[in-house]
Parts: sequence; structure tokens; C-alpha cells
Amino acid sequence: MAAQRDSGSARLRVRPVQAAYRQVAEQLRTQIVSGALPSGSRLPSETELGSMFGVSRSTVREALRQLASQHLIDTTRGVTGGSFVASPDAGAIADNLGGSLGLLVNSRTMSVDHLLEARLLLEPYAARQAAERATPEDLEALARTVGRTGHLDPDDGFTVHWDFHTTLVSISGNPLLHVMCSPINAVLRGRMHRDRVGRQAWESIDEDHAKVYEAVAGGEAETAETLVREHLLGLRPLYERMED
Repeated sequence: MAAQRDSGSARLRVRPVQAAYRQVAEQLRTQIVSGALPSGSRLPSETELGSMFGVSRSTVREALRQLASQHLIDTTRGVTGGSFVASPDAGAIADNLGGSLGLLVNSRTMSVDHLLEARLLLEPYAARQAAERATPEDLEALARTVGRTGHLDPDDGFTVHWDFHTTLVSISGNPLLHVMCSPINAVLRGRMHRDRVGRQAWESIDEDHAKVYEAVAGGEAETAETLVREHLLGLRPLYERMED
């Protein structure tokens, strides 16, 4: 009989019961992410939420703290205060993703090849879109990131190169591409040692960037896409030399 009970227990699938505040936060998070609670919506008061969920105000308060830490809600005080569904901020989201991605990469479960493959999926398409959509102001911003970097301090040179790529993606007109690309590039920058590569290699990269800029500025979408893809593929051996 005991063996039968053990066998039944082994087949039973059980989901551990979460703390009450986690369950409240999860339900609210689901409604926010799905759009059922759109940006700017004011949440019910802590007392009202407690009544709706059948939990104490302290439980609701902890759930709201969790949502605020994830940048899903903003809380203000005063007569007109309360908790509101946050408006999306691409920069803040990218920074948040970058921290999480950095932990994953530093655990060495993700290789530089994985990160480069992701860039190859995203950045050439972003270059095509930039060539089709960039405004004069966008092109001025991109032009400011094109220049000679071989003579610069390694950190300063890296900043110029990353600025070129992040600006190129940002002027694609698709904020989601920016959110996806920025953390990947930030993590790669943290793993690379620019001083392991000679000046000539960086001058070649500068020339690649200048060619991409000319294609984007000229509205040559297909050329821009091809140039960025070839540029990223050419970086692979440099990444191998620069990696930790």
C-alpha cells in the first residue's frame, strides 16, 4: 500500500504556492504586459486592491514595490498621487535587460559567438530601416559617431565605435530593435579588450563605419544592410583576440 502511495506521489505534478505578494504582483504584471492595464492607468488604492485580492495592505504594498522595481509602475504621493502603470522607456528597459544579460554572459553560459549571431540578426536589418527612414537630424547624429579612432585611448575608441552602432539602430525608427541591441552591445563591450588589437585594425573598422554612413545617408537600404553584415562578420577574429 505504501508503495502505491509513493507511486501516486511521484506522478502528481505540484506547483509550489507562492507568497501572497508574489501572486498579487504576478496578476497585476500579467494585466500590465497584456495591455489590459494600459500605460498611464491609475491602479486602485492599496485598500481597494487588498479587498479585491483578499489580502492585507502590507501584502499589496510589497507587491507594488516589486512592480516598481521592474519599472512597470510609478508611485507618487500627495492628493493626486497613487500608483500608475509606467510609460515605456526604451533606454531604461535596455539598461535593465543589460544588467540581466550581463549576469548570464559572465556565467559563461553564453559565448561571444552567440552574441555576434544575435547582432547579425538585428543590426543589418536596422541599417536597412535606417536608410529608408532616417531624418536629416538622424543622419547628423550618425555622422558625429564616424571618425578616426586608432589614435585614441582604448576606452575612448570603444565609446566611439559603440556609439556608431547604437545610433545606427536607434535611427532605424523601431524602438524595439534598440531595446534588443543595446544590452548585447553593452555586454560585448564589457568582455572585450581593445588594447589587444593593433591600430590598423581599428582604422579598417573606421572605414567600414564611414561606408555604412554613406549608404544610409544615400538611402541605399540594401547596400547598408549588406555592409553591416559584412562588417560584423569581419569582427569575429577580433572578438576572439579581445575576449577575456
